[in-house]
Order: sequence, then structure tokens, then C-alpha cells
Amino acid sequence: MSLVELIAQADERGLAASGLACLDRCVPLLGGDDLVLRPLWTSLADGSDWGEGLEKARGSLGTGETAAGDADEAEMLARRMLAAAPESHEAAGIRVWADACSVASLQIHRLLDPAEGAAAPADTRREGGAEGMSPLVAAELRRQVTVLELIAGHGTAGLRRALDVSTEGRRVLRAVVSRRARGRA
Repeated sequence: MSLVELIAQADERGLAASGLACLDRCVPLLGGDDLVLRPLWTSLADGSDWGEGLEKARGSLGTGETAAGDADEAEMLARRMLAAAPESHEAAGIRVWADACSVASLQIHRLLDPAEGAAAPADTRREGGAEGMSPLVAAELRRQVTVLELIAGHGTAGLRRALDVSTEGRRVLRAVVSRRARGRA
């Protein structure tokens, strides 16, 4: 099943986990530590409101737009994901947010991967397999599919594994961001 189909069929918890996982993997671009979004994961697991945790994360990571030249496109996409997060993981706009996070995260991985070059836009990649994609983008696509499948198949019990998948992706992106920063220095 394609990523687009999985998002279309996901329930609110699956959508919230999908969007949150995409955002979580992109935290290295925002200079955040690995635990900054943990309260949101906890809210998904116990069904509590994530509004307070979201505000703390926004305060810690910042959501303001940066002036041109102060941040690259990948960082701005990550900031927009955080800024657009609904105040509740049960909000009516959760599907739109999850879908936008999926596209943005794939675009971020494409932008950060020099092997990807001028390949097809990220949103067109979500309807098929990973053929022809660079390893970084293909791995992000697989992670997004895995998170949705875990929640669809295991409900709340799948959240721990979804967080593990997200953590793995965050480590990969942190290494890419670090290598990129060294290359600019």
C-alpha cells in the first residue's frame, strides 16, 4: 500500500503519530535535543491533550520564520511543520497536518541528500515504491510507511516501536546535518 493510501486510511492516532514522527526526525534541523518532543509521544500513548507539550516544544525550538539567508529551505520546512501542528492530536486538521508533514519531511531529506539532485518532487514519490530514490529519501519513505503500519496494526501498542523508528531516523538526519555543517565550515 502506498504512503498516500496509508494516510488516507489512518485514524486520528495514526495521523498524529505520522506527523509527529516526521517532525521528530527533523528536530536536528531545529537544534533541539532528542527529548524535546517526548511529551507529545506520551500524550498520544495515554490519550491526554498534547497542547501544553506542544507549546513547550515550540518555545524550546522556536517557530518563527527566519529572515532569508538565516536559514536554509530544509530548516524552514521543519519550522513550518512545528508551527502548523494542531493544538490537539484529535483536531479536525490532523489529516492535513500529517499529509503536509509527510511531504515536507521527504522534501527535507531530498534537499539534504546531494545524491538526490533534481529528482522528482517528494510528493510524487509517496504514491509508489522507493525505486530510483537516493538511500536517504528512500529510507525516510520507508520510515513513514512503517510508522503508519505500526499504528494501524497495533494501535497504542505500536507507538513505542514508531518512536524507535523515528529515533533511528533522527540519528541519521543528525549525522547528515553535522556532515553538512562541517562541509560549510
